[in-house]
Order: sequence, then C-alpha cells, then structure tokens
Amino acid sequence: MSGQTGILMELTSSGNLLEAVLWLLFAGVFSVLGWRACGRKRRLFTVLAAAFVLFGCSDLIEARTGAWWRPLWLLLLKAGCIGAFGYALWEYRRIQKSEHSRCPPPDLRQPP
Repeated sequence: MSGQTGILMELTSSGNLLEAVLWLLFAGVFSVLGWRACGRKRRLFTVLAAAFVLFGCSDLIEARTGAWWRPLWLLLLKAGCIGAFGYALWEYRRIQKSEHSRCPPPDLRQPP
C-alpha cells in the first residue's frame, strides 16, 4: 500500500508543479497586458499579475507540503489570491460597462 501512496504523492506533487507553471504563465500574460494598457486596466492587470505569481508560488509550496490547507498561512494566501481574482472580474466588468457608456458602438446602418 505504501508504494501506491508514494506514487500518488509524486503525481500530486508533479501536478502542483505543472499548475505553478501555468499560473506563472498567466502572470506573464497579465504583465504584458498591464504594460500595454493604461488607466484602470493597467492597475487591474498589474493586480492580476501579482495574484497569479503568488498563486503559482502557493502551488510550489503545496507541492512540498502535500496539502493546500497546511500550513494555515498557505490556505490564507490561496484564499487571498482567489479573492483577488474575484475582485478583478468584478472590476473588469465595471470598467467594460463604463467604457461602453462613454463610447457607444457606432451604428453600422448609417453611413459616416
């Protein structure tokens, strides 16, 4: 039975390492988007990049500890990152809504 447990732990650890790479790639994408954006979107993309870096680091730690809830600060870090993702979604929707209200799409039926 211990051989199966060891294989499962290795698989879990490898999965966490792959997840960490994925989250760090997301952080890179949002860094580039933030660099290209301006105003509120720049701030939002910067927050997302930082949150994805922290989330990736949390998966690196999880690969070592074997649990996302141990130690307690790791659980709190992951919860904070998920909270940042939720905030980013909410803020992005607000930005999009305010941009649409300022710049309505052109009516394509009428010639310029």
